[in-house]
Amino acid sequence: MTRPTRGRLARYGFAEGDGGRAADLLGPDGLGLWRPDTQEPTDEPAGDLLTALSRAADPDLALRQLHRLVEAERRAAGAGRGGDASAPPEKETLLDALSDDPGLRRRLVAVLGASSALGDHLVANPGQWRVLATAPDGLAPSADGRLDLAAATRFSPATAGPIPVLRQAYRLALLRIAAADLTGGRGLEQTMAALSGLADATLAAAYGIAVGELPEGTPRPRLAVVAMGKCGGDELNYVSDVDVIFVAAEDDDLAAATLVATRLIHICGLVAWPVDAALRPEGNRGPLVRTLASHLAYYRRWARTWEFQALLKARPAAGDLDLAREWIAQLSPLVWTAAERPEAVEDVRAMRRKIIDNIPPKELEREIKRGPGGLRDIEFAVQLLQLVHGRGDESLRVPGTIPALRALVAGGYVGRADGEALLRGYRFLRGVEHRLQLQGLRRTHTVPTEPAALRWLAAALGYAATPGRSAVEEFRAEWVTHATEVRRLHAKLLYRPLLESVARVPAEGLRLTPEAARHRLEILGFADPAGALRHLQALTGGVSRTAAIQRTLLPVLLSEFADAPEPDRGLLNYRQVSDKLGSTPWYLRLLRDSGPVARRLARVLSSSRYAADLLAREPEALRLLAEESELTPRPREVLCEGFAAAAARHDDPVEATRAVRALRRRELVRLACADVLSRAGALAPLTPRPAEPGAGRAPALVDVSAVGTALADVTDATLAAALRTARAAQPAPPGLRFAVIGMGRLGGYESNYLSDADVLFVYDPPPGADEGAASAAAHAIAEELRRLLSAPAPDPPLGVDADLRPEGRQGPLVRSLAAYAQYYARWSKVWEAQALLRARFVCGDADLGAEFEAMADPVRYPADGLTREQVVEIRRIKARVEAERLPRGADPATHTKLGRGGLADVEWAVQLLQLRHAGRRPELRGTRTLDALAAARDAGLVDPEDAAAMAAGWTLAAQVRNALMLVRGRAGDQLPRHGVELAGVARLLGRDDPGEFLDEYLRTGRRSRAAMERVLGA
Repeated sequence: MTRPTRGRLARYGFAEGDGGRAADLLGPDGLGLWRPDTQEPTDEPAGDLLTALSRAADPDLALRQLHRLVEAERRAAGAGRGGDASAPPEKETLLDALSDDPGLRRRLVAVLGASSALGDHLVANPGQWRVLATAPDGLAPSADGRLDLAAATRFSPATAGPIPVLRQAYRLALLRIAAADLTGGRGLEQTMAALSGLADATLAAAYGIAVGELPEGTPRPRLAVVAMGKCGGDELNYVSDVDVIFVAAEDDDLAAATLVATRLIHICGLVAWPVDAALRPEGNRGPLVRTLASHLAYYRRWARTWEFQALLKARPAAGDLDLAREWIAQLSPLVWTAAERPEAVEDVRAMRRKIIDNIPPKELEREIKRGPGGLRDIEFAVQLLQLVHGRGDESLRVPGTIPALRALVAGGYVGRADGEALLRGYRFLRGVEHRLQLQGLRRTHTVPTEPAALRWLAAALGYAATPGRSAVEEFRAEWVTHATEVRRLHAKLLYRPLLESVARVPAEGLRLTPEAARHRLEILGFADPAGALRHLQALTGGVSRTAAIQRTLLPVLLSEFADAPEPDRGLLNYRQVSDKLGSTPWYLRLLRDSGPVARRLARVLSSSRYAADLLAREPEALRLLAEESELTPRPREVLCEGFAAAAARHDDPVEATRAVRALRRRELVRLACADVLSRAGALAPLTPRPAEPGAGRAPALVDVSAVGTALADVTDATLAAALRTARAAQPAPPGLRFAVIGMGRLGGYESNYLSDADVLFVYDPPPGADEGAASAAAHAIAEELRRLLSAPAPDPPLGVDADLRPEGRQGPLVRSLAAYAQYYARWSKVWEAQALLRARFVCGDADLGAEFEAMADPVRYPADGLTREQVVEIRRIKARVEAERLPRGADPATHTKLGRGGLADVEWAVQLLQLRHAGRRPELRGTRTLDALAAARDAGLVDPEDAAAMAAGWTLAAQVRNALMLVRGRAGDQLPRHGVELAGVARLLGRDDPGEFLDEYLRTGRRSRAAMERVLGA
């Protein structure tokens, strides 16, 4: 008993459930390639042909088409012999040719299995398969898109006119291109170029026919046919409208040129595809043909951004090619300045969103052209980058997507990995598009949903089943991978914040030639253009990729530096950071690709010497600028845990402290950068979530109280980690309790960037221990802590100042809790009670810290308030401080700490209120100045207007003091009345005019001073 024929044929990929259709077509009554009795091919050539059929995208379709083609050939041969079937054939039959010519066999079967439309064409024109035959020299037939009108004439009736002949020539050329594409004879780019070349040749032939049909005596017009869209970019697909623009030379040419253009559109529609002239000025509402002058007038005055975007792909195609080149040359300056329009970048983005919005929802996920992650995502990203960066880099002025993408990668505008991912995605999506369109020669960009159609598509693209996965699943997996990556990179490139910045730079500012750069530096206000030019040449010199990316970044950065009072310093700081990080692979990529990092860095480097110095010490910290969450202060608990963990990794106390100080440095970078950027508009980092429901997200560190708290938290964590290290290095009696109490600005959560840590050290000996030994151990711990934190290092120093302890520097560094209690009960003065108002536990033994605070409460919050003599004493000390501690030559009106209405004025007034009333009013008990002031106002102890005036004075003085430190990079309390430092402070605080800001400060100080005097004199 023999096995079923269908089972044997299934080995060749033929469908088993087709009722023996394949066996019938291959058997003796069909093609004669299969023996039913032996279930084998009739001979070796038959086996080769069956093998070729098995490799087709659809073996059953290829077989049916081949059978139809052979039958058509037999009918034609019979008709040629006058119906005498026994007469010998005049030419070699198709089956014979397939047997003798492996190249023909491979090409024809590939076409028949992939395109039912081309198969139908061959059946209707039985002899045309010969154009796929291998040439006598062994070469495959040419597939470059040229029209073979001689061959088309041979295959056409003798009476055929030029249009039918042109149609035949077009189909023959398309057949050759498809065969080369399907058999690997042409890659994607070659196939697209061949299809575009075929479009050019067809347009030129149609143009010639149309001109030849002009009424006799009509002068031949000068008319250019300019290819646009995919044809212009040499990336045409199999079935597409061909976008063109018609350009006439003069007004006298318009009438005849319009006739020619109209007829050309009609001819091409009959021969190949629709010609679409809708990209012309005014679209379908405008005249079909315009003169060169009319085009120029329109584009200069009326054209929108998308129209200039379309011109990126303009290319001469047919007609008067010199006129087309002149048209492109005349419009080129307009194209390469279009991105400088304020709305240009957003226009391109909006157009892309509009295209997606117009896709029917049921097709959205299947659209490989217009949908998310599709071809349009790649094209729009590439074209926007061309418009923006091509103004200064002529290597980007190429019409095709793939050449443009390669140029963007070569120029450093797109990362290598991103560029390769986009190229892979583009090739994949265009390959899918080609196979879909080739099947029926109809315009489609939608992946089918029918299982059979999906199986055909997967096979046509070369996918095969793998263990556990069908060919369709393999295809879907790769499609999802490419679409996801394309969507991600589209968003990354199209919405790159740097684009708007580059677009705002004039075109001449993008060309950093020495002369142009020097001129631009002078215009931007650099004090030393020659020195700045040397920095630019050092950064951009050579042909390395690093230099190319710097050439992209620097025009934007120079504009940012120019907004600062000292542009030269910003550029110098940038060069220093670049010199340290330029060789690292992530640095320039981060600036180019990661959100507003480049502009944030420029703002920081040009605004703050303090932040620039920190970044110079730790350049890698600039990664913090990439994420808004990284520019948000860390909670105290997180800081303490991180600092303690870093210290615990080292046995050597010096190394442990070095690790802690490095973390402190990074936190200071975080806070300084966030502070500098907090009033920088769109560059400001925002809080992760709104402070209140329905409210917008606020800048992360715009409040000076938040800055003080964040800096105090960093100091707390540093002291806590250093204390643990010191205790480990200095053994103490078991059970010895030790705590650090914050005083001054640290205790009040009002630290600034260069504040020392004002502290008290307190210990409690274990029961029964020797007091002398416990005191010595506690003293050793405190000294070790101070030594570790004051050791020379590249980090900002943290001075540990214990001068506010009883008896000051003459008293012991460390006291027991009992000794503190005894001192404050017997010997303390009113100013010491005033100092204790800011005392709070910082680190060490929490119970001991709470006991110290409880011990201090009766001293700082006296139940009966102050005596008259104590109030007078406070006023006397305040006057003495003003007279003696204000630096010689200082301007009391603008000294932020000791000046009129400044920090000291408000703090003394608030502390006097606390000393007088907090014993009876617990709501006044707190270490923060503004909180205590608000509590006093709410309690009716201060007039609300006076409270508001003092709060404004204290806040502005604290802001200015912080800003001075950020701008100068060193401590300073004096706000200058003019110069770059005043301008820097004003800019840092979000003010535009330094003079107006100074007036505001003086006015606020006067009001604060008057309110303070009323409170102090009450």
